Amino acid sequence: MARLITGLDAGRLRANADRVRDDIAAAARRAGRDPEAVALLVAVKYVATEELGALEEAGLRLLGENRAQALEAKASAYPGAFTWHFIGQLQSRKVKQIVPHATLIHSVASESALRQLAHHHTPETRILIEVDVAGEESKAGIPPEDLPAYLEQSPVPVAGLMTMPPFSEDPERSRPHFQALRELAEAHDLTELSMGTSQDYAVAVEEGATIVRIGSVLFE
Repeated sequence: MARLITGLDAGRLRANADRVRDDIAAAARRAGRDPEAVALLVAVKYVATEELGALEEAGLRLLGENRAQALEAKASAYPGAFTWHFIGQLQSRKVKQIVPHATLIHSVASESALRQLAHHHTPETRILIEVDVAGEESKAGIPPEDLPAYLEQSPVPVAGLMTMPPFSEDPERSRPHFQALRELAEAHDLTELSMGTSQDYAVAVEEGATIVRIGSVLFE
């Protein structure tokens, strides 16, 4: 298990975030996009709860958590301080626990999760459908051809799509997967695209990401 991140400094966080935002802005301009159309979401799976105050001080208010129990604990520890997204693999039995805290759930990829959302959603609940555009059997996400059925069945608004391409240290290897997700979203008039992490977020922005999920490069 990875060690929790502690000892965060607000000034260093702010400087790292500014560097990431500069990269996002440059990538957006290369693609003829408005940099303001891309949200920087801080992935805090490995950030200790007591360290979140440094993120707040640094002005980083949009956070994503991977685990339902940690989301509940962190959101409860800092009520009203942050906007929370759920970005981890979504287990249907955890939907009830996640919904009160997450304004956007990035990882809906099962019919059982849709059924639970029908019972537990709030008027504010929005979701992204996770799509396995790379066809990796080991990855979560629905096949692209199943998307129409999920859109028809969803009991809550589907804001867009999310994907996790195969890991590679070469960001360009992620590009075709980001392109495929963007084309799929366009075909279904979906506007939000959650794609790109610390190693490939610039390519994701060039290909249309509206949310990039950033962790390690902020905490260096």
